[in-house]
Amino acid sequence: MIGRTRSIALAGLTGHVIDVEAHLAASLPAFAIVGLPDASLSESRDRVRAAVTSSGLAWPTRRITVNLSPASLPKSGSMTDLAIAVSVMAAAGMVDAATASRAVHLGELGLDGRVRPVRGVLPAVVAAVGSGCPRVVVPAGNAEEARLVPGAQVHAVASLADLARDYGNDEARPSSTEPVVAPVIARHAVDALDLAEVRGQHEARWALEVAAAGGHHLLMLGPPGAGKTMLAARLPTILPNLSAADAVAATAVHSLAGTFDPEQGLLSRPPFEAPHHSASAASIVGGGSLMARPGAISRAHGGVLFLDEAPEFATRVLQTLRQPLEDGEVVLHRAQGAARYPARFQLVLAANPCPCGRYYGTGADCSCTPMARRRYMGRLSGPLLDRIDLHVDVQPVRRDAEEEAESSARVAERVRIARGAMTERLSAHGWQVNSQANGVWLRANTPREVMRPVYAAMDRGALTARGVDRALRVAWTLADLEGAPTPALGHVNQAMTLRTREVAA
Repeated sequence: MIGRTRSIALAGLTGHVIDVEAHLAASLPAFAIVGLPDASLSESRDRVRAAVTSSGLAWPTRRITVNLSPASLPKSGSMTDLAIAVSVMAAAGMVDAATASRAVHLGELGLDGRVRPVRGVLPAVVAAVGSGCPRVVVPAGNAEEARLVPGAQVHAVASLADLARDYGNDEARPSSTEPVVAPVIARHAVDALDLAEVRGQHEARWALEVAAAGGHHLLMLGPPGAGKTMLAARLPTILPNLSAADAVAATAVHSLAGTFDPEQGLLSRPPFEAPHHSASAASIVGGGSLMARPGAISRAHGGVLFLDEAPEFATRVLQTLRQPLEDGEVVLHRAQGAARYPARFQLVLAANPCPCGRYYGTGADCSCTPMARRRYMGRLSGPLLDRIDLHVDVQPVRRDAEEEAESSARVAERVRIARGAMTERLSAHGWQVNSQANGVWLRANTPREVMRPVYAAMDRGALTARGVDRALRVAWTLADLEGAPTPALGHVNQAMTLRTREVAA
């Protein structure tokens, strides 16, 4: 006797429909799961057996073999518990086999028969609908999240007994427990912040606006208490809403990471991630011993990744950012396969000028030796800094700093207009903002007479070839903010100043 149903195996954000087959043989009682399951999936044997008996159903006294097909695809996690239980019940004749075979089942089983929420339901349901399997059975705690997928026919269940009765078994014990609610890890709340709360710092605010308009990376260098963290936290408030594609991708990442609240719907605002400087490389980039999970850079997709006290991060952590900054995604290879996650974010670094933080102005109060200062800033490697478009000095705020500052709404409106001009110009090439334009297009469309300063800086070693492209991208953003059709010489000089922290000749 064979019972069949379907489930989803996730590799990163990519979901694969798998066939779950249960075979009952007249032999000594046993229960085996085959098809490259990991340890947590192998443990589902005990969870499934206890859940079935707790639902008032008789466990088959047969040799039970469950096959997860295709057998060459690694499977991990507890998402297939419900599918395994349904396939066994279908093989034993406890539920209608035809009805069970037409649905994709997702969910973890508790020993009492309740169906517990799982992470990654959104990308799993997207994969099911995309594969022509619109009927999806999910835990009640994941129902709102699953219904965000267009075309999905979502059936939410609180317990295995409820599902068994839906499939024609009237002997299942009615559920008397409340559905399990999916826990949500709180994210950084930035919606209540406003740029008007930052006093003074005219140059830093302007650099923040340029970064927001063109999607550029930013380094802020200044003493403690100057407002670097305040500025970085308010960058998302002047960014436009996520595009439809980025909203789905960002929501899928947060669904897999357990930081998505389905009551708020798809993520529409850019996320903000600010890991502590003691974070490991796996927590920043993503990782795991079997199938890698998304890290902070993927949770920041479409938004901002802020590294405060950047030189205090481990060198290995900082170096792992270089490839995602260029490619906009991260590919994590593990023994059981490769996981691919989106990672197109804006990187904001904040650093003190020296270990004691007092090396500014005349530097008279600084107690650090020149070697200590050099060693401290040397933790930010040249290849990493070469990928940062804007380098800004943030000086201490004066007592007579301006009291009336522009709000996030006013700055965001200028950013919106500038991005509209970028989209109109670049969308034909598949780009949305200037930071995505490649060097060939930049050199072909920038007036030759205004490119002399960047080529001169390249000849004297002040800019690398990558630095030339990034300076030109910033120049185009400055032109867009002023409504100019192409960059002028002043825009290029400003871009070089923002990159090198030196006044261009």
